[in-house]
Amino acid sequence: MVYIGIDVGGTGIQIGVVDENGRILAKGDTPTLVGRPFEDIVRDMGNCMLNTIKEGGFTTADVAAIGVGVPGIADNQTGNVIFCTNLGWTNVPLRTELQKYLNKPVYIDNDATVAGFAESVCGVSAGRHSSVFITLGTGVGGGIVIGGRPWSGFHGIGSEIGHIPMDMNGEPCTCGNYGCLERYTSATAIIRMAKQQVLQHPDSMMHDLCGGDLTKLNAKMVFDAAKEGDPVATKVFNRYADNLAQAIYTIIAFLDPEMIVLGGGVSKAGSFLLNAVKERLPRYLIFKTLPYAEIEIARLGPDAGIIGAAMLGRN
Repeated sequence: MVYIGIDVGGTGIQIGVVDENGRILAKGDTPTLVGRPFEDIVRDMGNCMLNTIKEGGFTTADVAAIGVGVPGIADNQTGNVIFCTNLGWTNVPLRTELQKYLNKPVYIDNDATVAGFAESVCGVSAGRHSSVFITLGTGVGGGIVIGGRPWSGFHGIGSEIGHIPMDMNGEPCTCGNYGCLERYTSATAIIRMAKQQVLQHPDSMMHDLCGGDLTKLNAKMVFDAAKEGDPVATKVFNRYADNLAQAIYTIIAFLDPEMIVLGGGVSKAGSFLLNAVKERLPRYLIFKTLPYAEIEIARLGPDAGIIGAAMLGRN
């Protein structure tokens, strides 16, 4: 049997046929085209799913279940997407609509949760009893896996790591609160801090890398300049690494997972970022002589959403 994994994004929907070991056997995609009625989006999703199954050489009889990762919150009892800002969805009956195209069990969860689940199945945290996945992108998301199963909390609203408060009087967040973790550890945070520094230090390499147009400055440029020893970029990078180390310590303090996995666009900095975080983390630990979570970079990249969603169906 095979499983369907659907990764729903604000721009596109990625669909894969996946085996029980997390190997993608066929892939397809369709644009989301946000702003349409949800039935139209699900129609394209359903048709793309059926085409992907057929083009992969499978039949609907081969499919055991369907899993969907959404950038929001879902209720797996009803199969409804309760809240999904990027798509403008509220209480959307996704399971019911999707089953009109393929009448199989449908499981839905948050996109960061399913990405973390994928890493625990066939990625860097495979074989670990517990892990926390942190996706570092425009915002910050999280996924918790315990005992080989994704854990989104009793009410399905857990693992919102990006909205753990770091500074109650800090930067305003899009969620309405202040000082949320994602305001200090996202790619957006890196760019905000870097722009502030470049305005004060226009001789920084970061100014040259973006051609003097700060609207084009991105996190990679900041890290590249820091790697080259630019003192202004290094200051931004060090501050960011400190923030991320504090965030990771917070997770260790309340959950103590076996492994913490860093994913998302910022994680592409690889060992440059990982080593900086590992160097700083011990200073925040209370029990400095005891073992603590391994910190690693995610391995599966953009396929994690498809794989993790499919594995919801397997479990």
